[in-house]
Amino acid sequence: MGDRPSGRDETEDERLDRNLGELLQELRVALPGVQVLFAFLLAVPFTQNFVRITRFDEWVYFGTLLCTAISAALFIAPSAYHRLTFHYQHKSQLVFLANRFAIAGLGFLALAMTGAIMLVTDVLFGTVTTAVTAGLALTTFVLLWGVLPLRQRFKYRAQGLPHDDPPASA
Repeated sequence: MGDRPSGRDETEDERLDRNLGELLQELRVALPGVQVLFAFLLAVPFTQNFVRITRFDEWVYFGTLLCTAISAALFIAPSAYHRLTFHYQHKSQLVFLANRFAIAGLGFLALAMTGAIMLVTDVLFGTVTTAVTAGLALTTFVLLWGVLPLRQRFKYRAQGLPHDDPPASA
């Protein structure tokens, strides 16, 4: 076992196992939220008051539904990818792709949650409150899920701190 670029004393296989385990744990946090939001969105059109929404609300609902479905697809994709390729011993490719899927899934989840907030706020309060609330929600997601971690990542890289490199084949 040698000192790896991650700064840990682990083999490449151990690093990949750790990375995959960490990613799966993160997906276990995000996926239930997507599933609950998706179930809510699937039930909404069957309520009595849904027929009274505006054309704007219909488009927001449809966009939110699609973003939620795409987010779920991206979060579940690593499982499907693994099931279809696990006999080929390409865990590095799985970890690389699963990471990309998870990041994209979080982006679509942020859009879906913003859309759900926008839809509910528009039905309850109207245009100005909707614009402010949706803008604040999206800003919060962008800052907490994007800007803050990327800022820290760039800081770590500038300091020359160790990190896991993507696989050479990716």
